[in-house]
Formats: sequence, C-alpha cells, structure tokens
Amino acid sequence: MPLVQFPQALAPHQIESIAKRLFWLLPAVLALVFVAMMALWAEFNDAQSRKVYQETLLADALSVEAQLTARQDMEKVRLKDVASRLPLGAKDPVASLALMPEVVAGLDRLWNRLVWLDDNNQVIARAERKAPISANSSDELRIQSTGQADHYVAPLQDTQGFNRGKLLARFDITDLLRSTDLVWLNRRYEVNFVSELGQVIATTASAARPPLGTGYEKPLAGFKDTTLRLTPFDAPESWRQHPKTLALLGGLLLLGMAASALTRHEMRLVARANAQTQTEIAWRQAMEDSAFVGLRARDADGRILYVNKTLCDMVGYSRAELVGLMPPLPFWPPDAVDDLMARNLKTLAGYTPTTGFETRWRHRDGHLVDVMIFESRLVNARGTHIGWMGSIIDISERKRLEERDRQHGETLAQHARLNDMGLLASELSHELNQPLTTILSYSAGLNMSLKQLPGVDPDDLVAINEIVRHAGKAGEIVNWIRRQASRSEPVRKQCDLNAIITDVLQLRKRHIQQAHAKLVTDLSLHGADVIADRIGIEQVISNLVRNAADAVNGQSGRGIIGIATKVLGGSEGGKKSIEVAVRDNGPGLQGRTIDMLCTTFYSTKSDGMGLGLGICRTIVESHGGNLFAEEALGGGAQFRFTLPLVTPSAP
Repeated sequence: MPLVQFPQALAPHQIESIAKRLFWLLPAVLALVFVAMMALWAEFNDAQSRKVYQETLLADALSVEAQLTARQDMEKVRLKDVASRLPLGAKDPVASLALMPEVVAGLDRLWNRLVWLDDNNQVIARAERKAPISANSSDELRIQSTGQADHYVAPLQDTQGFNRGKLLARFDITDLLRSTDLVWLNRRYEVNFVSELGQVIATTASAARPPLGTGYEKPLAGFKDTTLRLTPFDAPESWRQHPKTLALLGGLLLLGMAASALTRHEMRLVARANAQTQTEIAWRQAMEDSAFVGLRARDADGRILYVNKTLCDMVGYSRAELVGLMPPLPFWPPDAVDDLMARNLKTLAGYTPTTGFETRWRHRDGHLVDVMIFESRLVNARGTHIGWMGSIIDISERKRLEERDRQHGETLAQHARLNDMGLLASELSHELNQPLTTILSYSAGLNMSLKQLPGVDPDDLVAINEIVRHAGKAGEIVNWIRRQASRSEPVRKQCDLNAIITDVLQLRKRHIQQAHAKLVTDLSLHGADVIADRIGIEQVISNLVRNAADAVNGQSGRGIIGIATKVLGGSEGGKKSIEVAVRDNGPGLQGRTIDMLCTTFYSTKSDGMGLGLGICRTIVESHGGNLFAEEALGGGAQFRFTLPLVTPSAP
C-alpha cells in the first residue's frame, strides 16, 4: 500500500534566491541562447561557404591557366616537329615550307604566320594564313580587342647538330583564347581577359545574365600582360540576406519572451496560492499546537503520518523522529510492548472502543505518562479509508489527583486509627501502671524476705532481681507512653549513649539468640554523652536491633548483626554529633527508601503493624537528628541515625 500523504507542518519562511525569483526569464534566455547559437552556426557556415567559394574560384582560374599553358606547350611541340622535318637544303624553300602538311595544319589551327630565318636572322621563307579562322557559333567568348600577338621559336639544326637558323611561328592571343574549350567555364562565370592597360581583350559578358558575385583576377603566367577575371553568376549568399531565416529566429525570440511572460504569470499565481496555503497551514498548525489534546495520524499499516506539538511534548520526541515510525514505538514501556502491540493490531483491524481506552506511555526522560486514546477512521477526499486519527489526552495529572485523594482518604483513616490507638494506649498505660507498681512492690518485698532466710538458692534471688528490673523498665515505658499521649514536655537529660546501647542489647539478647545471629559491636571510645529522652532512644535502638534480628532469622548461613557508634563533625567550629549504625546481612532494602519504610502502617512483615520505623524517625528528628536507610556493604541493610553530642559548655 502506498504511503498516504498527510498535510505537512508549516515550514519556516525562507527568502528565495535571486535565481529562483528570476526563473521566469529562463525560456527567454534559452531562446536567446538558441538564436545566438544558430546565428554563430550560420556565420560559421557562411565562412565555410565563402572559403569553398574562394577555393573554387582559385581552382577554376588555375584550371584555365593550366589549359592555356597546355595548349601553348602542345603548339611548341608541333613547331619543333615542323622544324625537325623542314628540308634545310631545298632549292625552293618558300614552296617547301608552304607545302608541308604540318605547316598547313598549324596555319589552319592557330598560327597566322610562319617565318624561316637563317643564322643571321635573314628571312629564307615565310608562310601566311590566307583566310581568318572562323569563330564557332556556339562560342560565347567575344573578342573585344585585337592586335595582341605572341610567337613561338624553334631552332633549326642539321644532321650534324649545327645550328642552321630558326623557325618562328606567330599567333594572335585572341585566336588562342577562342580556340580553347571554355564552355564549362562560361556556364558558371562571366569570363574576361584583360590587358595590362585594363582593356578587355575577350569577354562572355551578356546583359541578359549579369554576374552576382565578386570577381576574381589572376595574371596568366603564359601570356604577356594578360589577366584572367572570373565573376560568378551564383555567389553564396549570407544568412542575413534571407528574410525567412531572420523571421524564423525573430519568431523564436518572440516565442521565448512569450513563454517567459506566461511563466512569470504562472509563478505569480503559484506564489499567491502558496502564500494562501501557508497561511492556512499556519492557522491549522497554530490551532493544533495550542490544543491540549495530542493528535496522531496513522496509515492503514500503523505508520505514523503526522503528530502535533502537544503529542511531541507528551512523549519527549520531535516530530521528525516520530513521523514514519512503525510499531513498536519508542515511547512504549518495555514491559508493556506485547500488550500495546496486541491493542494496536485490534485497532488496525477496526476493533476500537468508541469510549477510548487507557494505557501508559514512557517519556523520553524515563517517567511514565498515563494517556487516554480515542481512535477514529481517517478517510481521504474520495471517502476511502486510508488510516486512523487518534486523539490522546494526558490523564497523568488526573491519575495523580485521584491517587492523592485516595492516599488522603487513607491518611485520614490512618490518623483516625492512630487517634484511637493513642486513646487506647493512654488508657492501657493508665490501667497497666497499677499492676506494674504492685508487681514491683511485691517483688521488692519478696527479695528482702528471701535475703533474711538461710539456705536460699542464689538463682532465685537473681530471678527476683530480674523481675524487679523488668517490672521497673515496663513501668518506665508505660509512663513514657503516658507522657507522649499527654501535653507535658518531654523529659530529657544527659546520658551515655553507649550505656543505653549496652542495656538494649542485654534486653534483646534472647531475641538475637533465637535468630541464631552473631552480634558484632564497635562502640566509640570517645565521649558519647547526649541530651536525650532515654526511654525514647532505647525504643529506637531496640526497634532497629529487633528488625535486624527478624531480617536474618531463618536465612541460610550465619546471620550477623552489627552495631557501631562514631563521632562526626567538629571541624572548623562545627557542632559534633554521634552516629549509631545498625546493620545486618539479610535480604536488604530491595529498592525501598526510608520514606517508604516510614510510611504509617507499611510493613514488610506479615505480623507487623507498620508503626515502628515511623515512630523511630519521629523520636530521632525530635532530638535534632536524622534517620537513614541504605544497602549495607556485602549485602543486607543498614540503618543509621545521628544525635547531637554534649559539648563541655552545654548546661
């Protein structure tokens, strides 16, 4: 299934670059570049055409020159042949010269006069053409000027190789030009043979076919003072001379400018629509972010498509970190992933309660968040189901208030029970005081009577003394409870803390033995005098020792109970205090804190009332000290409390 597109969050407005703002000029620029490239290509093509044109002119002029030169070379060869055949010893040299077939052919062909000269350049004989050469009717070369002539000379030698004169053949240049085949040249050029003085000797010019190109002149190497001028009828034209080409390029420029204008118009419309869309997105995002409800959109596969700011704050992850995630999600508690995955599959299958459901998420910083989730179908513009839209309400505060109300109710109930217990304790202490006094009086009288009798077992006297001592201690405790329940001020006096600890250990000796525990003491050797309510401090130490004995009772291995005192503080004028530490090697606190352990009616024992540690903390704090609980080194628990020491200046 393709990823469903969901409206994105508002992006911060950024100033567009110059290139982006001038993007509408691109079609005109491209058209201009294309026209410039076409013009450059046309210029290059014209240059190539002109170059080929010049090369063709040069080649044709050289061809004409080569053709005329070849004709002259042929005539020279024929004159040499006539010279080699001329009878040097003829009696009638004139007749012999005139009757030679080669001479007749030469006169008919080109020569107009043939002269036989001796060694002294004296004329021996001569032969002349009787009639002029008739012009070919198809020859377009017209003679404009006559009189320019030239001649060939061939030496005469006898059989022994001696020079016997020379043979001279004279001809008109116009006859040579007219007898040369220049039809192929006349079709392409206007041909002019010009003399040194600029006079046209022969030409093919015609008013019916004027030349168009620029003429090309080349001096002929085989002629005296004669220049060949070729003017083409079809000269190459420049692209700038073609209106259609100019119209095409101009049309391209106009088309590019029109495209740029349309692009600019469309860009303005798009910018206006984009501004309106951004405004709507800003309004939507402002409303979504200001809501106290977290919003989450998912596709049919459970992939997150959108979250609002409230939901991001609720779980501690940013929008970029959440969008695109698939279950399991990072804010699910590790111990509830299976349950939340099952709930997610039921929701994707369409089984979601209309009243919503409660669950618990974990914030990025680790604290838990109680949420209420309401899911509804998410459809597109065509009504197709494409996912789910969820509204998430943080009910942690409501849960906290409910828990506080519950705890407040429990506290009120606890206070009521404590009040009842206080009344009961006050009444019991009043009722127990008389029996304890009677036991103490009778025990003292019995002790005095037994001492006067002979043969009394000493163990009986020890037992009676213990009864007297324990009855007195019980009376003191009862009186202490009565004082605590009354409004009288507590009775505090200076006492030795080590002595108190020794008395308590003596009283708890049997309890320690029943727990099969080893007692280890480390009492401070320095002064341990404190101003305290002796009975209250005894109750604190006794409760801590009893808890330690209960903790090690029944465990495998030998239990150890340690009690130690040490002096703290006193540096730089600070007040000294003494610390009492009671430790054991039992199961330890197991993550419990001192506040949890001192909660009223909270107990780790099946038969405990949950009052002991709370009372101990109250007694210690009333003496200006503090009670601490921590894990002991090597295992077990350790409880410590501090009391201010008596200074020498204390009253």
